[in-house]
Amino acid sequence: MTRRWFASVLCALALLSPGSGASAANPPAELRVLTRNLYLGADLGPVLAATSQQGLVAAVTAAYANVQATNFPERAEALADEIAGSDPHLVGLQEAVLWRSQTPADPNSSATHVEYDFLRILLDALAARGKHYKIVEQVTVGSDFEAPRSTQNGLQDIRLTDRDALLARADLPAHVFSVTNAQTGRFRNFVPICRPVLGCPPNPPLRIERGWVAADATLNGRTARVVTTHLEPASATVQEAQADELLTGPLNTKLPTVLLGDLNSASDGTGTQSYSRLLAAGFTDAWTATRHHNLGLTCCQAPDLRNPFSTLTRRIDYALFRGHISARTTHTVGDTQADRTPSGLWPSDHAGVKSVLKLS
Repeated sequence: MTRRWFASVLCALALLSPGSGASAANPPAELRVLTRNLYLGADLGPVLAATSQQGLVAAVTAAYANVQATNFPERAEALADEIAGSDPHLVGLQEAVLWRSQTPADPNSSATHVEYDFLRILLDALAARGKHYKIVEQVTVGSDFEAPRSTQNGLQDIRLTDRDALLARADLPAHVFSVTNAQTGRFRNFVPICRPVLGCPPNPPLRIERGWVAADATLNGRTARVVTTHLEPASATVQEAQADELLTGPLNTKLPTVLLGDLNSASDGTGTQSYSRLLAAGFTDAWTATRHHNLGLTCCQAPDLRNPFSTLTRRIDYALFRGHISARTTHTVGDTQADRTPSGLWPSDHAGVKSVLKLS
């Protein structure tokens, strides 16, 4: 009897031991995430503010020259280094734009010749480093604009297609990490722009549209909904309505939830209330949860990306979480002198935010 009792106690202790088979079957689930605004390459404010055809052509010409000068292929090397350095399971991308052209300009057809595909360029740079990522399902296409610029050979149409994307690691076994239930959507709320030079009226206003990408990520048997988005900066009313759409849409789940993105809502309470609304809805900011003493500023560098010293003054890029999740570490990336490219470009006009989140 004594031997049986002693054996039973040993079995019970073995089951409770940290090195037991039960623990080994459920290894810790530490989800590594990164949010990154890639910067489309130029300030489009003068383009959208143009009031004449001549002014529009001049603004597009200047904006596209800045896109070329900010050299995304070179910046993609620095961005790929950031991602390779932390091996995130998921990367939320904003302004992963597609630039296309048409020569000569033709208002009756759309430009199709690819000049810069930011997503393809970044994925290729990652693959060159032995890092394999895939686009989760599909991208969300936001605004899609086309306007002429001046060249030595006449007018050329330049087309900008704004996109958000969620990248997932493609090199892990499915039983370790998998992504399912991918969803994309555009916000119902948007900013309309009506200018005579755009043919408005009688044509309908130009729509500044934005959206989101969501998926359910399972790591070591634990699942969380991960959403990436880019909220509107030009209108507080529209932006806050978009945040509400997130809460009633992809964030409306019983799963533990992670929100990655450029929310364009400052963490200090100034400006819009989108950040505060998300916290009021139960989200926790991974930056503040890890008790950082520095400000974690993420916006913004100069439009030409050649400012010699960082000019980041606001924190508007976030990793937020809700539910059975805790933040282990959170850091900014792309905001130090050492992160600049060989020619002196900052990787983006934003800093990125990377975080390690424990799924309980």
